Amino acid sequence: MDGAMETLKKEFTGLRTGRASPSLLEPIRIEAYGSNQPLSQLGTVSVGGPSMLSVQVWDRSVVKAVEIGIRDSGLGLNPQTEGQTIRVNLPPLTEQRRNELAKTAAKYAEGAKVAVRGVRRDGMEQIQGWKKKSEIGEDDAKRWSDEVQKLTDEYVKKIEQVTAEKEKDIKTV
Repeated sequence: MDGAMETLKKEFTGLRTGRASPSLLEPIRIEAYGSNQPLSQLGTVSVGGPSMLSVQVWDRSVVKAVEIGIRDSGLGLNPQTEGQTIRVNLPPLTEQRRNELAKTAAKYAEGAKVAVRGVRRDGMEQIQGWKKKSEIGEDDAKRWSDEVQKLTDEYVKKIEQVTAEKEKDIKTV
């Protein structure tokens, strides 16, 4: 269940909120050196202002590939190259784009909830298996099942809280 929360938080870092954040470019992968590389292995991403990111590419031979990767990332970014530095201006988000990002956040949250419920199902099956093999008694099985359900409810609530915060962040102009 912790893994589902971590994955959700990582997915949320890739969603734009109107402020420049190096984590926005984290999910971008670049075709370089004959394989698909994360951007973080090809250069340093830093904030160059409230609506600008700067990518300092370490190897001059992959600058063009990094620029193309950022442009084709589906984030609606238009990078400009100056030597080995790539500047990425973040255009202001339109109301329509904000709504799309909020829907994407909700989709990520639903995936995390499904993962948590899958963990719950696995736990319940394991408890039932122990009960059938007479490794635990009826009372222990009931107590553990209740504990698993309580944990599941807690994590679903956490997911909803994190999602509400992210959606508020996205919709704030």
